[in-house]
Amino acid sequence: MIRYLRLLLYLFLLVGLGFIAASLYSPPVPMPSPQPPPLTGTVDRIVIEKAARRMQLIQDGQVVRTYRIALGFAPEGAKERQGDGKTPEGEFTIDRRNSESAFHLSVGLDYLRPADRARAAKGGYSPGGDIFIHGQPNALPEGFKLRGDWTAGCIALTNAEMREVWAVTPIGTKVEIRP
Repeated sequence: MIRYLRLLLYLFLLVGLGFIAASLYSPPVPMPSPQPPPLTGTVDRIVIEKAARRMQLIQDGQVVRTYRIALGFAPEGAKERQGDGKTPEGEFTIDRRNSESAFHLSVGLDYLRPADRARAAKGGYSPGGDIFIHGQPNALPEGFKLRGDWTAGCIALTNAEMREVWAVTPIGTKVEIRP
């Protein structure tokens, strides 16, 4: 009888050690992070830091949201011409909203200042235009996100993030794009 109890004890000990070993070597399970409270009202300003691939919404002088972004496919430096894949730098204003965009919602920036037009006219090339903050391509299923910098010069977010930005950024919102 003692022999069976000893065998049973060893068996439980072995199973227990197996569970401990398995927990040490199994991949971690991502824990859902707490959702931030919903934004209310409108934001005063958007700050985009190209080098950090970060966009922040500012409300009453406080950062209320921070997003990871994708930029143009060649983002270093300021936009000079159409097709260069660069995201412009400077101070802009949201001047249009498009719910029927080829991307999930978009808010347009007033890129193409007189200086941009003059530089392009002098150089004999198109300065480009149509710079937007937008979601993912409409052809992409909900919940998916393209990797890396892939736009033609725009700023891209996930669709869920873009819905949040859309709700709090009226025409006239200031946007600063830093190198």
